[in-house]
Amino acid sequence: MDNDCRVLVIIPAYNESENIEQVIGRIMEYQAKVNRTADGQAGGAICCDYLIVNDGSTDNTWKICKEKHYNYLDLPINLGIGGAVQAGYVYARKNDYDIAVQIDGDGQHDIHYLGDMLKPILAEEADVVIGSRFLRKEGYQSSFLRRTGSKILSLLIRLTTGRKIYDVTSGYRVVNRKFINIYSKDYPTDFPEPEAIVTAVMYGGKVLEVPVKMKAREGGKSSITFRRSVYYMIKVTLAILVCRLSYGVRRSKS
Repeated sequence: MDNDCRVLVIIPAYNESENIEQVIGRIMEYQAKVNRTADGQAGGAICCDYLIVNDGSTDNTWKICKEKHYNYLDLPINLGIGGAVQAGYVYARKNDYDIAVQIDGDGQHDIHYLGDMLKPILAEEADVVIGSRFLRKEGYQSSFLRRTGSKILSLLIRLTTGRKIYDVTSGYRVVNRKFINIYSKDYPTDFPEPEAIVTAVMYGGKVLEVPVKMKAREGGKSSITFRRSVYYMIKVTLAILVCRLSYGVRRSKS
C-alpha cells in the first residue's frame, strides 16, 4: 500500500461536549505538523480527514459540532459505541477511504501516535492495528478492576482464537480497506472492542499491537459503572464464545 491513501479518523461521541473541541483541536495540530514535513508524509504520518459520530447525545455535543462546522454525523437515537463506530465505517466505505482510525471522543487517545500505528498498515504487515497501553505499561493504565477484566478477556480470546492480544479493550485502532468493508457490515453493537478482535481473526485478519500512552478522561463522566462492568464482563464473554462458535458453524456449512 502506498502513502497516497485516504485516511478517515472516526470519533464516536456521546455527551462529549467537555472534550470534543480539544479532540478536534489536537487532530488539527497533528495535521499541521504533518503538513510542515517535506512532502506531507514522514514516519508513516499521513494527512487525514475526521468524522464525529454524535450518538444521540443529550448535552451540547451536537450544538458544538454544528457551530464549529465540524464534519459530523448526527444519529437520531443512541445506538451505543458499536453502532456509532459502525456508522463511521459505513461512511468510510461509501466515501472510498483506504484506512479508518478509531479514537474515543473523551480525549484519552493521543493522535500523535497515529504515525506509528499506520506504519504496519502501509507496509501490509497488519490488517488491524491496536494501540496498546499494556505493552510498555506507560501512561494511564485504567483502574485495577478494568485491568483485571481485560486480562480475563485477553485469556479468553487467546483460548478461542490462538492470538495473544494484551489490550483487548483499547478503542484506539487502525484498519485497512478490507476491514473497513467487513466492519461496515459486521461489527458488534455493545462493548465491541474484544469481540471485534475475534471477528478480525475469524475473517483471517492480521492483528498487531503498537505501544501507545493514553490519558485519563479529560472531562465529563464515564458511562461505565460497577454494575455495567459486571454486565460488560458477562455480555462480552458470551459474545466472544458465540462469535467463535458461529464462525465454526458458518465454515462447516460452506
